[in-house]
Amino acid sequence: MNRMTSITADGATELAPRRPWWRLPLMLSVPLLMVAGGIWLWATSGRSVSTDNAQVGADIISISPEVSGRVVDVAVRENQQVKKGDLLFRIDPEPYRIALAQAEAAVGNARISVNELSSNYVSKSADIGAMASDVQLAQENYQRQKELLDKGFTTRASFDAARAALASAQAKRAVASADASAAQAMLGTGPGGLHPQIAAAIAARDKAALDLRRTEIRAPTDGVIVQVDKLQPGSTAIASITSATLVAGGNYWVDANFKETQLAKVRVGQRAEIEFDSMSGKDCPAHVASIGSGTGSQFSMLPAQNATGNWVKVTQRVPVRLKLDCTPDRPLVAGASANVTVHVAD
Repeated sequence: MNRMTSITADGATELAPRRPWWRLPLMLSVPLLMVAGGIWLWATSGRSVSTDNAQVGADIISISPEVSGRVVDVAVRENQQVKKGDLLFRIDPEPYRIALAQAEAAVGNARISVNELSSNYVSKSADIGAMASDVQLAQENYQRQKELLDKGFTTRASFDAARAALASAQAKRAVASADASAAQAMLGTGPGGLHPQIAAAIAARDKAALDLRRTEIRAPTDGVIVQVDKLQPGSTAIASITSATLVAGGNYWVDANFKETQLAKVRVGQRAEIEFDSMSGKDCPAHVASIGSGTGSQFSMLPAQNATGNWVKVTQRVPVRLKLDCTPDRPLVAGASANVTVHVAD
């Protein structure tokens, strides 16, 4: 390109400066970038929804003893990894060992009592045999006196005495039979063929043995034990009161609280990406496992009562649970924050 010439006021000519070659492309690039950005926003708009209101969830198990007593040993420390069945802490077993010994003695006493009842039944049964012989003898004597009375060879007094003796023998036999029935009823057996008294004593013994085993509190599953600092030897553990907490490992999820206006296209099974704040923004693939059936405020301690007072419409958030499709490089922390993106156009 030739340089442009110009004439000065004194009639001299000079060359005009050449324009830079990149000036025109630079001027054209700005509108081109704006057009490209608009096309990209139009193409990607509505294909995903995102939120930074998301937290890591995990199974949290409250560890509470089933018996009360003084803590004599704590076998774990704060944030220690434990396996299923590992000993966490131990309650003083001596009171429960004594209770088991008493229950064992009660089983023996119950067996002795049942043996006495059995002997009593045998004795009552023997009395029935003796009474039967007396009734037979009285019956024969009565029959003989009746025949003699009919022939006039005995007196009415002798006949009446024989009849009274027969009635007395029969009454004694009835009493012996009732006593034997009562003794047999006291020997009645319950489920399993055991006498109820023995069965009750065995049940009490088993309960005492179970309480003794429960003085050792063990981990119900693998995980990390927390909140055990307050549990010290000499402190008192109370049944059904939480003494420690176990965060179960291997089963993590993320609960993302999306605005209700973002859920129009969200479906179970859609792809998602999770960015954990504690992992320097590394993405983890996931998928939508479930969508909450109620807003977070609905399940709060004091849910909003929109039908009373002045009402201001507030966009609600709905929990969406996502299942991880990756194995994180480091253990996750329950309650940690995350950013979630769900691809709703898949």
